[in-house]
Amino acid sequence: MESQEILENLVSFNTVNDKDNEEIINYIENYLNGYGFNTLYKSKCLVMSNSIDTNIGFLGHTDTVSCSRDWKFSPFQLTCKDDKLYGLGTCDMKGAIAAMLAAVSKVQFTGKKGIRLFFTFDEEIGFAGINELVSNRDISFPQTMIIGEPTNNEVINASKGLLELKVSFKGVEAHSSTPWEGDNAILKCVSFILKMEEYYKELKANIINGKSLTMNIGVINGGVSFNIVPSICDVSIDFRTVSENQNEEIIEKVRKLVDDGSSVEIVNNIKPFISDEKDVLMSDFITEASFLHSNVRYILGVGPNNAHKKDEFITKQSLEKLEKQYIELIKDNI
Repeated sequence: MESQEILENLVSFNTVNDKDNEEIINYIENYLNGYGFNTLYKSKCLVMSNSIDTNIGFLGHTDTVSCSRDWKFSPFQLTCKDDKLYGLGTCDMKGAIAAMLAAVSKVQFTGKKGIRLFFTFDEEIGFAGINELVSNRDISFPQTMIIGEPTNNEVINASKGLLELKVSFKGVEAHSSTPWEGDNAILKCVSFILKMEEYYKELKANIINGKSLTMNIGVINGGVSFNIVPSICDVSIDFRTVSENQNEEIIEKVRKLVDDGSSVEIVNNIKPFISDEKDVLMSDFITEASFLHSNVRYILGVGPNNAHKKDEFITKQSLEKLEKQYIELIKDNI
């Protein structure tokens, strides 16, 4: 089956927040059964292989982000126009899954080593799928893993890490007419944010592997009324880190910048990964590759990369090229 036809089927499943997870997993399983693959593990995830002896594996997540109402094209119907393939998830990352499925149908595995395919859920929000797989001792990953995130057909051998912190400030409630009787938690939070902005200037000046760390103040929540001094205020901060020790350094710094009555919650703490020490090409986004322990991890997917955007699309040429790239990778490792 051609990759575009497979992609059309994949896009038809509404996997926003894993809604049609069972349906898409069953589709993939049935498809691979037809090419001699056996199911090794199935939940909301799926692991399949066509041999006990495998050198290479491919990983893709089936869930997508939600889409806005102002799409020009139907998000759950693949639309081809001017060599572009529109649909929710075409780029991130049903296009890559389609290329994986098409590729295995065009390789002769008889008498050779096989491959292992991994499909996860909840990649866009909490990484529950990949965490489920890596924590299961009965599931093993080949020493070479290909993750199909969008790269515009460029092989990426590293990706940034993720550190998400929620910092909570406590104050004392009072009437706004007598603010001196209270302790304003929002002002404490603002003071902390200003310190973090200064710290961020130091961090982003440090270029590592051609990339600099990024910081985003994502959410602030505090106060209940105009006329009440707020006793609680929370701020959520997102860091995309570029070196293995940055995550812990930031956590230590943040704890020094808050007062004794405040708390720091670590929501996510995922270190960046580098597969090759030479000629490092690092993505700006985090991928499930960071959770794996395979010796070689490459990110390779379709393009252009317009994931999470209105009228998400890829080009037909990119999809066809990726299928050929996957075929060559399989042939080189069986």
